[in-house]
Amino acid sequence: MPDASPSEYPGERWGLPDTGPGSIGRLGRRLGALAIDIATAAIVGYAFFHQTDPVTGVLVADPWATNVVFAIVQIMFIPTIGGSPGHRLVGLRVARLTGGWVGLWRPIVRTALLFLIIPALIWDSDHRGLHDKAAGTVLIRV
Repeated sequence: MPDASPSEYPGERWGLPDTGPGSIGRLGRRLGALAIDIATAAIVGYAFFHQTDPVTGVLVADPWATNVVFAIVQIMFIPTIGGSPGHRLVGLRVARLTGGWVGLWRPIVRTALLFLIIPALIWDSDHRGLHDKAAGTVLIRV
């Protein structure tokens, strides 16, 4: 268990560096990764699961399909390549705090809590959202 005293920078209590490879992923990279993943899911949702908006008559991505695509990408890619395509493109990966493979259940728990939105918005001093804390994971720079 990490020391509960205040730390100088995010990840210090876990023995992670302040900057560079292995440091905690900061907000800008996280938002970039999320934007890439949402855009990708929306494009797939639009391409394969579009529907006509009843008000405007315009073709739009099916929101349910888009969310399912987003979840599948998160759950499938975190254990296989270490993060979603968005994470990897911005230089982040999802890792277990204790080291080793993240396994199959952690991405499921992390993604389910990410869909609730609020857990991802509540961070600790190490910049870990509640979804990462519950899954025992951390987003680190590659």
